[in-house]
Amino acid sequence: MTTRPSPDPSPRPRLLARPRALALGAVPAVALLAVAAFAPLPYSVARPGQTTDVLGVYRGTEVISVSGAPVRRTSGQLRMAAIRATGPHVGASLSELADGWFRTDRAVMPREAVFPSGKSDEAVARHNTTEMKSSQRAATSAALRLLKQDPRRVRVRLTLDDVGGPSAGLMFSLGIVDKLAGDGSGGDLTGGRTIAGTGTIDADGTVGPVGGAALKTRAAERDGASVFLVPKAECAQLQPAPDGLRLVPVTTLRDAVHALRALAGGGRVPSC
Repeated sequence: MTTRPSPDPSPRPRLLARPRALALGAVPAVALLAVAAFAPLPYSVARPGQTTDVLGVYRGTEVISVSGAPVRRTSGQLRMAAIRATGPHVGASLSELADGWFRTDRAVMPREAVFPSGKSDEAVARHNTTEMKSSQRAATSAALRLLKQDPRRVRVRLTLDDVGGPSAGLMFSLGIVDKLAGDGSGGDLTGGRTIAGTGTIDADGTVGPVGGAALKTRAAERDGASVFLVPKAECAQLQPAPDGLRLVPVTTLRDAVHALRALAGGGRVPSC
């Protein structure tokens, strides 16, 4: 009796071998996409930060205090605007970058454009504090020079230590001018308005560009400002402006003072 050989069981596994291999080969690609979606990347996501009235009190202390000269009582506000960004050693994930890319209240920037590269978090904080202190000294010099005040007699103290960087320089200078001289005719430099702005300043009064100006306009509009002072070089980046916010370009402290005086008096004011 001849026994019939049992059917070879191998064909079925061979038929399954290719799809299985394809499926197994897809696993690394899916894993890579999953890792990319959640792995930290060398970018920072910035958003509108705080605004602070330099004519007011911050954490129980006057932001601008002056000795050696009469100080005016002021109305209105001069608000410096800041941004918030993910930290120098906190990478953003692919999903966060994608979300930030399509939102008008977010900005995706290379980390090196926001923070000094190769520094620890503590070193970055010290760097930002140093820049802020230098900006405060320049702001004081520019304001006193504009008002022809003797810096040996008039002493200005600026207190806003937990906001780093140099971008509050213009608003510090304007705050000093308003406290000492107002609009020059007995009124307030603000005209009673809430004015916001950004810009570095040199001791000679030159206003320089800063990063994140578009996000700062969002913070200004959120906190009730009707006017935003911006370095002229950055006007093109801020169009369209948030609803109800007037953009006023400046290149010097003198420009900014003249613009605010014109606003208060109903005169012509440049716009972006």
